[in-house]
Amino acid sequence: MSDIPVSGPCPRPDQTLFLVTYGRSGSTLLQNMINALPGHVLRGENANILAPLVRAWHDQRQFHPEQIARMRKVGLPSRPHQPWFGYEGIDIDRLGRHLADVVLRDVLRPGPDTRLAGFKEIRWHEDPALFTPMLDFLRRYMPAARFVFNTRAHDQVCRSGWWASMDPADVTAELQAAETLYAGWQAAHPGICLAMHYNDYARDPDAWRPLFDFLDMPFDAALVRSVLDRKLTHLQPR
Repeated sequence: MSDIPVSGPCPRPDQTLFLVTYGRSGSTLLQNMINALPGHVLRGENANILAPLVRAWHDQRQFHPEQIARMRKVGLPSRPHQPWFGYEGIDIDRLGRHLADVVLRDVLRPGPDTRLAGFKEIRWHEDPALFTPMLDFLRRYMPAARFVFNTRAHDQVCRSGWWASMDPADVTAELQAAETLYAGWQAAHPGICLAMHYNDYARDPDAWRPLFDFLDMPFDAALVRSVLDRKLTHLQPR
């Protein structure tokens, strides 16, 4: 599917999907499966570009100087000589919608035939205080946002990639903390969340059925097998 022109209008997909996980969890296989479905475009990692955008939005939501609150309450504008001149005019929801449009246009980049767009990221948990605001932001401002949480057996993660150079106890603690965040969000938003576990779906084609159901797609065993049989090139030595 071709990307939209930088200067052109941005097609708006019917749905958005965000893959929430940590590194070496098997999420690239999950990404490949979603991208094999017609009309589905799940972008890869983006160095957590969402975090600074959401931090700006969230900080504005939390920041209410007393003098500004008083001005808003009585409907008085601030004056040019005052330190918070013009601040009361910031529309936080309008700011959020504009930031979401930036992510949609410049990160997700849906094409005209895209019905579902999104991305995966492995850094959601790096700032625990920002985890819930990030997902809140997406749920609030992205089209019909839904979330897939992907995990893997901790002992396998500990032996994989850069984790292998770290103390397994530290790795396990980080993974457990991440999964606690995941579980809390899923419990609060069960209708828009799906939990996937690499050790279930890596070898068992039937374990993909919940994903197809979640995406409102008919289960396609042949497609699943073709994706499972495809070698992931990013795992090969250079």
